[in-house]
Amino acid sequence: MEGSSESNSRGLNTSGVSEFLPAERIIIADRSKSLSHIGYLRSLHKEDSSFRVNDDDSGVRPLKCEDVSLRQWLDNPDRSVDAFECFHIFRQIVEIVNAAHSQGVVVLNARPSCFVMSSFNRVSFIESASCSDSGSDEERVKDTTTTRKSQEEFQPFPMKEILGMEMSWYTSPEEDTGGSPSTYASDVYRLGVLLFELFCPVSSREEKSRTMSSLRHRVLAPQILLNWPKEASFCLWLLHPEPSYRPSMSELLKSEFINEPRESLEEREAAIELRDRIEEQELLLEFLFLIQQRKQETADKLKDTVSLLSSDIDQVLKRQLSLKQKGNDVLSFLVSRKRIRQGAEGAGTEDNTIEDTLESTLLESSRLMRNFKKLESVYFATRYRQIKASAAASASAADKPIARYYSALSSDAKSSLTQPSKDHTNDSRQGGWIDPFLEGLCKYLTFSKLRVKADLKQGDLLNSANLVCAIGFDRDGELFATAGVNKKIKIFECESIINDGRDIHYPVVELATRSKISGICWNSYIKSQIASSNFEGVVQVWDVARGQLVTEMKEHEKRVWSIDISTADPTLLASGSDDGSVKLWSINQGVSIGTIKTKANVCCVQFPSESGRSLAFGSADHRVYYYDLRNPKVPLCTMIGHTKTVSNVRFVDSSTLVSSSTDNTLKLWDLSMSVSGVNEAPVHSFMGHTNLKNFVGLSVSDGYVATGSETNEVYVYHKAFPMPVLSYKFENVDPVSGLEVDDASQFISSVCWRGQSSTLVAANSTGNIKILEMV
Repeated sequence: MEGSSESNSRGLNTSGVSEFLPAERIIIADRSKSLSHIGYLRSLHKEDSSFRVNDDDSGVRPLKCEDVSLRQWLDNPDRSVDAFECFHIFRQIVEIVNAAHSQGVVVLNARPSCFVMSSFNRVSFIESASCSDSGSDEERVKDTTTTRKSQEEFQPFPMKEILGMEMSWYTSPEEDTGGSPSTYASDVYRLGVLLFELFCPVSSREEKSRTMSSLRHRVLAPQILLNWPKEASFCLWLLHPEPSYRPSMSELLKSEFINEPRESLEEREAAIELRDRIEEQELLLEFLFLIQQRKQETADKLKDTVSLLSSDIDQVLKRQLSLKQKGNDVLSFLVSRKRIRQGAEGAGTEDNTIEDTLESTLLESSRLMRNFKKLESVYFATRYRQIKASAAASASAADKPIARYYSALSSDAKSSLTQPSKDHTNDSRQGGWIDPFLEGLCKYLTFSKLRVKADLKQGDLLNSANLVCAIGFDRDGELFATAGVNKKIKIFECESIINDGRDIHYPVVELATRSKISGICWNSYIKSQIASSNFEGVVQVWDVARGQLVTEMKEHEKRVWSIDISTADPTLLASGSDDGSVKLWSINQGVSIGTIKTKANVCCVQFPSESGRSLAFGSADHRVYYYDLRNPKVPLCTMIGHTKTVSNVRFVDSSTLVSSSTDNTLKLWDLSMSVSGVNEAPVHSFMGHTNLKNFVGLSVSDGYVATGSETNEVYVYHKAFPMPVLSYKFENVDPVSGLEVDDASQFISSVCWRGQSSTLVAANSTGNIKILEMV
């Protein structure tokens, strides 16, 4: 080629192979045809409709968001060689160059930075980002690469430097040394360099520079020689230093390498699309299988649950049938007496009785339905524990899954209906859950509300130091004592307060102390004896009948929070203190007879009613400890589950206790469920009240658990269920005006049941004391 022309590059379509063929610099084969790009391409367009010039303002194909520069694609450090992919890209560029050569045009910029790739690696030849209309190549590189400055730090090969090196890599030997004009052979050389880059990826800029420098001397990297020998041989042919020894475009297109049978682009795209569709189907199948598996597991569990319910229904029906058979005569007698009595009272009374019965039934049903989900969860938890205990008792059953055990349980129950006397022992064991659950359900539904039986009105309500810290009933439930920050123990007669409608109630006995009182406890054997603990760490024993101090014990170093006198051994007293110790005292001797040291403050102590040889206490380390006092060095059981200070513990029975904490919960613990001396699974967590910072009291009676709340309410739970049975809110009445006022700072500070009755006494932080009754 003897002539050349420089102009803005423009894009043109080449037989569907590439959307555009812009030429940054074009050399025309005939000097007489030295035209501008656009003029020349338009003349080509008149002669050959296969070339179409983009005639918009820019004349350059706009880049799309999914396009990627071939240079960036080649320099991806994670790129691996896909032979088909690389050949597909190379073949497109060969056809673009051939289309230009067939029209007598030399493509000077057959370099990666002048190509972009879109979906399925479709290659388009665009105006080089490194060129402009005028100036040297170096200036053009500098001008155009400034737009990419913000991206350079993220590129493995900074674009500015790579574009400069790329121009030297793609300059043929004759152009570099002799200054000869570019020819068709120069474009073939550039194709050889491109083929080498396609099949020889490198991971660093330094390695890239070394590899491309060696390529100038036709020294190929070992990796392409070993892995792609055909491609390496073809590269050497295209890179021959003598232009005349390089193939022409027609020879190149007819070569065995280019025409070797390979997948077509359409086949490749179809294969990829088919693979994607298969993968989508596999994903859908996996999703459906997962749903099926989970639903099947749910169905299996539901089947086991229905089997368990069927078994339990059979058990209850069998019991009911047995009771009906035994009680037919008794029921007939009672019904006949009821009819006689109703007849004497008149029809109106009969109607009222039926109406009352219906109302009661509806009320109970309504309460049951409101808490149906919780009752259901308790039922299944109860059954699970019973099944687990039964399985643990039988070595053979221990290896069976729960579902199989349910099935066996159901079949056994059905056979027992047809043959009731066959296995009476097994039948009793399976039905062992019925009585405790039924008892809890009946007790839960027995009472409907807490009502006030009496208000204890004292003459010093205006005194700000009226916080009641402790309440306790005596042995017979006749007297109760209150004590707190007013440094007094006041003894009241319960029936007198309930029956006398006085404006002010006075204690029958009042005992004055030197310090604020934190706890009190009556002696269950000596009716007139009461013990107290105070903020100075002193434990005192009083004779209420004489109003005198009997014994004073001063071994604790800090405040004593709680005391308890053993019911089984009324001479034994325990105290827990902020000094991290539990002390055991002999009331008769007036000295401590044992000490349990802990690492945290002890907030509460409690003996079980049946034994003086064991003790439970709660600690500021969030744990409840149960000790055998014959071995006080190590706890027999540690109960872990609270997240804040344990403020109170009370025994429900010999093997069950309840604890309260400032974490807003009460927890019920079964001591028999301990594993290696640790119990981390409470039977229930009672929730409904509010308790985050104050000690709000705790008392237990006949399975009912009473506690206070920082909402100034009294809550009553039953040990069988985690939700409240009843609650009562103290009215906050101004003692001067008599009007109800809102004071969020008030809270219930102490509660105590009256023995095993349905009556309890509760006090709040202002000294307001009420006698409440479940009705």
